[in-house]
Formats: sequence, C-alpha cells, structure tokens
Amino acid sequence: MRLHRAVWILLMPALIAGCGVRPRTVVKQDPGVVNTSGASSSRTATATRDHVVVRGDTLYGIAFRNSLDYRDVARWNGIASPYTIYPGQRLRLAPPESVAATRQHATRQQPATSSRPPTATAAATPSTRPATSQTKPASSTPQAPSTSTSTASSTTVSATQPATSMPPAAPAAPVSSTPATTRTSGAATTPIVATGGSRTVEGISWRWPTSGQIISRFVGGEPTRQGIGVAGNAGQAVVATADGEVVYSGSGLIGYGELIIVRHSDTFLSAYGHNRQRLVSEGQKVKAGQQIAEMGRSGASRDMLHFEIRKNGKPVDPLPFLPAR
Repeated sequence: MRLHRAVWILLMPALIAGCGVRPRTVVKQDPGVVNTSGASSSRTATATRDHVVVRGDTLYGIAFRNSLDYRDVARWNGIASPYTIYPGQRLRLAPPESVAATRQHATRQQPATSSRPPTATAAATPSTRPATSQTKPASSTPQAPSTSTSTASSTTVSATQPATSMPPAAPAAPVSSTPATTRTSGAATTPIVATGGSRTVEGISWRWPTSGQIISRFVGGEPTRQGIGVAGNAGQAVVATADGEVVYSGSGLIGYGELIIVRHSDTFLSAYGHNRQRLVSEGQKVKAGQQIAEMGRSGASRDMLHFEIRKNGKPVDPLPFLPAR
C-alpha cells in the first residue's frame, strides 16, 4: 500500500503537466506607468492641443507658455494682426489637421456610452460674443497673419465663437490684460542704463539685461532651465536686451512671476521674469538698454532675473547672443 502511494506521489506532477494545467499568473500594471492606449489618455492628449482664452491672456503669452511661434498659433486659428483674442475662445495649439487626427483617434478610443461630439467645446456664452462676428464658411482657409509690428490692441480681450455661431445682440466689454502693478509710462520716460557693451547676432544688437552673477544656465529640453538666471539686488534695473516692442506685461504665466516679453523681430523674442515691478506696458516701443523693470523675487526664492531668448518660439541659449564679460 505504501509502495502504491509513493508511486502516485512521484507520478502526480507529470500527470498535471500532461493535462496542460499551469499556475495562474496575475499581471498588474505599474501605477507609475502612464496608460497610452485608453480613452482617458487620448482625451488628455487632445486637451493639450487646445487652449480656452481667459481674462488676461494674450496670443504672445499663450504661444510663449507652450514654446510655440506666435505666428503659427495665429495662422492655425485664422487670427490676423494685431492678434486680438477673446475670453471663451478656443485656440488650436497645433496645425488643424493634427488636431483633427488626434480628436478622431480619441473618439474611437472613448467608451460606446459617450455620445458627446468631439467638437463640443467650453467656449464663451452668447453674451460674450462680439456683435460684428460673421458666419464663416466651413471650407474657408485661415489666412497667415501680417508680419507688421503689432500694436497695443493685442492685449485687448473680448469674445468670439466658432465659425458656425450666430452673432449676439451686444459684444462683451473689452478687458485689459495689464494688471494695476504696471506703470504705464510713455516710451521715453524710463532711463537708458549701462550694462556693458553690445554684440550683433543675426542682425540684432544685443546687450546684457542686467548686471550680476550668472547663477543658472540654459539646458536644452529642460523645462525649468530654458534661460539663464542672473543674481542681483531688489530694485536693480532690468533693461531691454535690444530694440523692440513689449508684447506681454503681466503675471499670468506660472513660474515666471512678474514677466515682460519683448519682440525684437518676427524671429526673436526676449523674456524677463521674477521682477519686483514692471515699468512698461504692452504695445510700448523700447530701446536697447532702456529700463523696463525692477529686479525682484516674484515666483523665485531670491532676488534675481530669469532671462530667455526665443527664436521662432523655441528657447535658445542666451549666452551666445550676449557680449562677453
């Protein structure tokens, strides 16, 4: 009897294997891995290609925040110079064909119970649409914006709707994007401050935006290192690095504190962050070396200037543009 039991014990694993029985393996997804195939991730991808305009937005600020060329954003949305935008307006942040392809993919990935059309938006209510808006044919092609210098009206925010909407009885009141902390002085009222020599690169004469020690340097592809950091003292002069026009003066871009953006050409912008006070307003012309702000620590842990140069909307290392010192 004991011999038979021993034989059965020895043969049992082979019989189980022969019958195809295997231990069950449970596979769990690592919570740190992002799901790239589900509907929720597709909807997230779609959301990142749109921006709904809010009070204080400007086209330049939206393009800057997303490392895009403002001319591209204007062209994708059929916005001509001076690039006026409106609260509730939904802006494409990618070419229209790319947005359409992404939304089509997101629609295929959504559960069958979802009946909401992919074009539904959270645009402005009829009371915020301008009375002068016209019905736009579906086949119309957005026209590229003019490359002429924009004016202060680029900071005005009103309301618009998709091409198929009907105009309301009255437009929304204009909203200025310049907070009360901006001293809206004239173009010649702030002084020229010496910060060293100049250097001509790509047809523009550049100079240092302030004096002080470099405490952080540009690192390509690193979101928090898209420019350089220059240490200094509270109230120290921050100047325009080259001739240009102020296209953004505000505090609506998270991480930059009180920020000024100057357009020097259709290709180049410069940005000045963490200021204590802004001394120029949007639409104002400035000269190289003209004081535009006072150094501070808004959005920073110490008194410093965060300085960027952007070429066609993309951050570049500022040091090759600035004179040696």
